[in-house]
Amino acid sequence: MDVRVDGRVALITGASRGIGEATAAEMLASGAAGVTITSRKEDNIASAAERLDDDRVLALAARADSEADAARAVAATLERFGRLDILVNNAGTNPAAGDLASVDLGAVGKTWEVNQLGPLLWARAAWNQALRDGGGAIVNVASVGGMRVGPVIGAYNISKAAVIHLTHQLALEMAPKVRVNAVAPSVVRTRLAAALWEGIEKQTAEAHPLKRIGEPSDVARAITFLASDAASWITGVVLPVDGGVTGAAAAPGLGG
Repeated sequence: MDVRVDGRVALITGASRGIGEATAAEMLASGAAGVTITSRKEDNIASAAERLDDDRVLALAARADSEADAARAVAATLERFGRLDILVNNAGTNPAAGDLASVDLGAVGKTWEVNQLGPLLWARAAWNQALRDGGGAIVNVASVGGMRVGPVIGAYNISKAAVIHLTHQLALEMAPKVRVNAVAPSVVRTRLAAALWEGIEKQTAEAHPLKRIGEPSDVARAITFLASDAASWITGVVLPVDGGVTGAAAAPGLGG
């Protein structure tokens, strides 16, 4: 199946590296007319734009937990490309490591603001300025950690469980014009997930039935599929992209 997004315009948060940057590259390769990439730090997003090296890319510094930045990024996308069809809520953080009974609550609050409030802010901005009238697709990046409990990263996992429920809720509220789906990665070779694989990659890979950790491109392809017309009768779905850990016995505690 040739998955295409010809002529569509996408906005991808958290796209300075990892899954976000890989998704931008996949969208461009699949025919997107334009891709806006955002990240908190201006130098990081500028570097990603240089690596993508395509005049269809608009790079913006924007905070994932800022309602004003979300509105500004959507407006800038519409000004540059004349439309917005796809929103990918990929930005995430995980500074709150530890048991919930003792983890720093400031770090928990930051995790929840970025990971669960952020996607709502960006979905609202996209809906109000473009998608409500023009239709389109939203893809949220959740995690297998949001589907089951595990040690150390409980606050992160709770935030991703919220993203999963948010996906279901928005799919109901934004239908029929806008489809809302999510991907749920397991351990992917990204900086955010480094603590789960660096120095223990063989052990981590063995916990997955497919015997490897994920690559950003694995998730990017799934996101592009859900955003494309190939998935035109799919909404409210959370697609595990996880090497089999949610479909077969595996070690507990893995999260994307």
